[in-house]
Parts: sequence; C-alpha cells; structure tokens
Amino acid sequence: MRIYLDNCCYNRPYDDQSHMRIHLETEAKLHIQDMVKRGELELIASYALTYENGKNRFTHKREAISEYMAANASYYVGMEKDKEVAEIAGPIKATGIKDMDAFHVACAIVAGSDFFITTDDRVLKYRSDKIEIVTPGEFIRRVEEKEDE
Repeated sequence: MRIYLDNCCYNRPYDDQSHMRIHLETEAKLHIQDMVKRGELELIASYALTYENGKNRFTHKREAISEYMAANASYYVGMEKDKEVAEIAGPIKATGIKDMDAFHVACAIVAGSDFFITTDDRVLKYRSDKIEIVTPGEFIRRVEEKEDE
C-alpha cells in the first residue's frame, strides 16, 4: 500500500501536544512511520515536500524530516513530473485548496498513492475518486479493519 504524508503530518510531532487531537494525530503518525520503516507501507515523497520542508526555519525539524524521507521513501515524484502534477493540481486548486496543498495531492496521485494522509482540515474536506484523503488516525483504523477481514 502506497501512502503520501503531507508536510503538516511530518510536522505534527513538533506541535503543542497538550491538545488531545494533536496528541492522537501525532501518535498515529508515528505509528505510520514505524510501519513504513518495517516495510509494511510504501512511502511516497516529492519535490513539493522537499521544497516546503526546505522552507522550515527550524533546522532540527527540517533535517529530521528530510532524513526520514530520504531513508524511507520508496518512490520520489521529481521535478520532471512538474507539468503532469500542475495539470492535476489546477482543478484541485479551483476547489479552494491552497496551491502547495494541491501540488501535494497531485504528487500523490501521480505516484499512484492509495492514501493521502494529512492533518489539514481544509484538505480533509476535498474529495477525489483518484485518492483517499484521511487523517493519520483514520488511516490506522482502515488498516486495522483490513487486517480484521
């Protein structure tokens, strides 16, 4: 199963953990990362993630996220796919999704990702027949349901 974690997902562990939703999303995201490390999931990374993460003003966060992606991504959507990504992102942006978020979703679609995992409420409202968009917790529930079948 292929997954794409967006930038807000990667940064969730660095958010204020005193909020229950943030804490639960962090735990689920860390569990997903462990599943990737164990080879149970294929992680997709992209030039959009590299670009956005590169703008992170906190060096330790930027480096930790970059190192994780480099060590664990099984597929990378590079700049050579930019035209295809931009064509897919256009209609997504037209729904009110921010430019960078639309590019992330489009990269995930181009890579053939099964799930786009995010903590961004605006992106979670977007629906597509090309990819499932879920929170980290929703993803874990779906995986457990499949295991129980």
